Amino acid sequence: MSAGDSGLLGDRYLLGEVIGRGGMADVHRGTDRVLDREVAVKVLRDRAADPTDRARFTAEARTLAALNHSGLVMILDAGIDAEQPFLVMELVEGPTLARLCAGTPIAPHEVARIGAQVATALAYAHTEGVVHRDIKPGNVLTGAGGHVKLADFGIARLIGDTMRHTKTGQAIGTAAYLAPEQVRGRDVTPAADVYSLGLVLLEALTGERAYQGPPTEAALARLSSSPPIPDWLPEDWRALLAAATASDPAERPDAAALADRLRALAPGPGTGPADATRVMPAPMAQPPAPVPTPAQPRPGERMGEWLRARPTDQRAISAAVAAILLLVVVAAFAASGDDEPTQPDRAPSQTPPRLKAPLDDLHDAIHGVDR
Repeated sequence: MSAGDSGLLGDRYLLGEVIGRGGMADVHRGTDRVLDREVAVKVLRDRAADPTDRARFTAEARTLAALNHSGLVMILDAGIDAEQPFLVMELVEGPTLARLCAGTPIAPHEVARIGAQVATALAYAHTEGVVHRDIKPGNVLTGAGGHVKLADFGIARLIGDTMRHTKTGQAIGTAAYLAPEQVRGRDVTPAADVYSLGLVLLEALTGERAYQGPPTEAALARLSSSPPIPDWLPEDWRALLAAATASDPAERPDAAALADRLRALAPGPGTGPADATRVMPAPMAQPPAPVPTPAQPRPGERMGEWLRARPTDQRAISAAVAAILLLVVVAAFAASGDDEPTQPDRAPSQTPPRLKAPLDDLHDAIHGVDR
């Protein structure tokens, strides 16, 4: 890192703590000494000693600075200090999506709200001819009021074109979120950003990366298999994710269409400034109130009829209780029988009338038999 002889980067920006690190640059909290405001300063680690590199860096920085959308982190300034390029951006206070979904799934309606804002910002930049190339949870910033901003838009191209990191057949981006065509080193189009966003949405919903493991393994895995989409996700979500992560770029929706589909999955306020119309979900139907049943058989009512009139769960409990009571009755009857003299006029195999009906009713109620 260089801050010049005056202790200021570009004779203007005072660097503070590092608030982010990437593969090619560090991001510092900084202070703009001219306008007296806090900013974020991204300092590239590689130098731009070649005059051609300097010119390309300046041209790309101007292209990115011309992007003006509420869903994009704005680039405020750019320069080269002691051959070290830097970018000055607005400072967004708030956690990244990577921090929010680190091993913890996020509610689908909230993922849809965040995703709709990111897709809307992508759609705008794509119409301006700029592809992000490095969509990942760490580049999605959540600010005050639920507003979402996409960081580092186009910086992957800026670094690749000006710092000579890109060669034929070499991919730029984060391995876990690269589109298949990026892995193959082919031309990158807006469809690559849609694919990467699909993986980000899937990770936010499940709390896990779709492609895990070492970078090379994670990058190559998508060439042979589609990302696993859990069956427990709602059908609308499964269809959206499958479309966004289609292997063929031509089969993916564009960012604007994806934003529309995400807004449809995020009813209610807070889906972003582009959300003009919303459809509120229909109220859930209330289950019918259970019909009250008497706590015990009414006079003259058979036990089986009383049990069958009760709800299923109560029927099972009542049957069990009745069985226990009958066992007590039987035991009491047996005990009393030992004390009483034998009745010579009653056949030994005859069941006492007062026990037969309850046992029959209990059997019928348990097995659902109507007599």
